[in-house]
Parts: sequence; structure tokens; C-alpha cells
Amino acid sequence: MRRARARQTALGYALLAPSLFGVLTFLLLPMLVVAWLSLNRWDLLSPIEYVGLSNWRSVLTDSSFGTSLVVTVFFIAMVVPVQTALGMFAATLLARDLPGTGVFRTLYVLPWICSPLAIAVLWRWILAPTDGAIGTLFGQRIEWLTDPVVALPVVSAVTIWTNVGYVTLFFLAGILAIPTDVQNAARIDGATTWQRFRHITLPMLRPTLFFVLVTGIVSAAQVFDTVYALTGGGPEERTDLIAHRIYAEAFGAAAVGRAAVMAMVLFVLLVGVTIVQHLYFRRRISYDLT
Repeated sequence: MRRARARQTALGYALLAPSLFGVLTFLLLPMLVVAWLSLNRWDLLSPIEYVGLSNWRSVLTDSSFGTSLVVTVFFIAMVVPVQTALGMFAATLLARDLPGTGVFRTLYVLPWICSPLAIAVLWRWILAPTDGAIGTLFGQRIEWLTDPVVALPVVSAVTIWTNVGYVTLFFLAGILAIPTDVQNAARIDGATTWQRFRHITLPMLRPTLFFVLVTGIVSAAQVFDTVYALTGGGPEERTDLIAHRIYAEAFGAAAVGRAAVMAMVLFVLLVGVTIVQHLYFRRRISYDLT
């Protein structure tokens, strides 16, 4: 019995070895390197110099970093609820299996599988104030990307347009996994479409909703390509998301240590938000849909 258990244990670790190697190499090790860099000063050329907590004090008292955090919070607040609601609405329509549903399922996912940088460049041309598609169509110059009031909502809209297909895909899978017997019983009992959605579909979609919210917040907090191509963090730092600020510090100002501190702060905040979501959904989720 002991030999059999030892073989099973060895086989289990052998099967897990590729995944464990990936986690250690591409997740844990980079985190340790970033934590180490946060205690050092390095400009990518000179030798690394240990400075202790100097980078932490510099970053945590930097108003630009605080502005980036606030902008990122507003960006997440605009992107995640809208793309979640649109994804759920689109999934409910696609789940009806109407004519042409297969084509629309493919079209919804296409923006998500494309390169974010390529999509941002395309939208930059569409939103160009002089020769852009929208300006040409309406014959009016609109500063979509240089107006401090409009820039962040526009970047949020492009991000939503890109990610809504990803959200729809998961909600569609969750809806199709709901037993049809439950829906049929409610329909026989006289429940309306809204009542079935509110009391059956939505509660049974909580596992999917939890996953979509967690990944949505993490993804929105790390948006870089879209901001870099559309606005470059401007105007007046109104679209300077934290990921763009980290890039600017590391490769623009050659302050790798400060950038590492910002990355660590972002990591801690995302872990905290994820834990809060887990505590909220923990007693509200049932993974057994039977």
C-alpha cells in the first residue's frame, strides 16, 4: 500500500512538474526579482546600487503616482461594470440560438483575440480630429484624445469594445451550463423572462460573474498598449494609468527601482481587491448546478 501511494504521489508531482516549473519561473521568480529591485537604484546601464527603502519613500510621496492610482480607479470603475453588463446581455441573446448566432459569436470574440496595440492604432485613426473616420463623417473637428475631459472615457470605451467579447464568451458558457429543466419548470409555473433571469439565471451565473469580475479588474488595472497608442498618458496625465506610469518610470526616466515599487504596490492592491471579492462571493456561490 505504501509503495502504491508513493507511486501515485510521484506520478502526481511528475504531472504537475511542467505547471510548477512555469509558475516558479514566470510568476514567483519575477515577483522576487521585482521585490529585490525595489530596494535598489538602477538606470539599466550603471551598476545596481542598494538604497534600502529610499525608492519606497520616493514613490509613496510622489503626487504623479497618486494621480495614476486615482486615474486607474476611475478607469476600472468605468470599464468593468459596463463590459460585464454588456457581456451578460449579449450572452443572453446568443444563448437563444437564433439564426446567425454562430457568426455573431465569432464576431464578438475577434476584437479580443487581436493585438491591443493594433486595435488602439486603428481607433486612433478613427478618432483623429482632422482626417479621422468620425470627424470626416460628421464634418466636425472633435478632440477625442486631447481633451482632458473626454480622453479617459474614450480610452475606456475602446477597452470595453475590445474586452466585451471575452466577457460574453464566459457568460455564454455559464448560461449554457444551466440545466434546462430548471428553466422549463419556472416557465411552466408562469415565470416571466425577467423573473427567470433574476431568480434562476443570475444566481447560477455567480461563479462566472466572480471569475469575470476578478479577471476584469486585474486586466483593467494593467492596461498599457491602448493608452500608449491612443494618448501616451495625456492629456494632463488624465489617462496616465498605473501600467503606463510604471513603463514611463522604468524606460522613460530609467528609474527601475521606482518602477519596481509601483509594480509591488499595484500587486498588493490587486491581491487585496481579489480577497475582498472572494470573501463576498464565498457564501453566495454554488458550483453544483444540478
